[in-house]
Amino acid sequence: MTAWRRLTCAGLVALMGLVGCGSDDDASQREGDTGAVRQNESDTEVNAEPAPEVTPPAPLPVEIEATATLRSDRRLTVEGSTNLPNEARLVVTVEREVSGVRWQARTNVSEGRFSAGPLGPGSGLPDGGYHITVYLPEASVQPAGVRERIGERGEALEGPMIKTSRHGLGQVASYSRRYLIGNEPRRATDQVEVLEVD
Repeated sequence: MTAWRRLTCAGLVALMGLVGCGSDDDASQREGDTGAVRQNESDTEVNAEPAPEVTPPAPLPVEIEATATLRSDRRLTVEGSTNLPNEARLVVTVEREVSGVRWQARTNVSEGRFSAGPLGPGSGLPDGGYHITVYLPEASVQPAGVRERIGERGEALEGPMIKTSRHGLGQVASYSRRYLIGNEPRRATDQVEVLEVD
């Protein structure tokens, strides 16, 4: 047992000696590394060129108009016009008021127009109220040409349709309108457009 203690003590002393010897070199080496980093930073400052000034895009008061057409299969086609740039990506959503069930389609602006559909189940939309929304998502998902016009975070967008995105990624645009389908809606007293099969 005594031999075991002596061996353990000798090992601890040797270990402490090694740790103590290595700490001075590590500290001086770390100081040298920091100096090298500082030297590189100062070189960067001398060689840096001023960044070119970026002019913000001109304000864009957003206009979106959409109409829905009820097809013979009782599904909706949504068409509209906008002043958003060509290739702007839009999401068109039809949501049933009673159940909250949604159908959506992605589309692009082409020469100031867009179209999406048919929207709805294969069996057709049942009678009732629906909200149709045309949504311009965050600038981060838009093509480069669109971002140049609306800004990297949609900062050039203006008007009553503009909101801050739910995820904090800038400004988005949203147009919404209520439609009623079927015979029962004739008794509606609020501002709503009634759709009938073409």
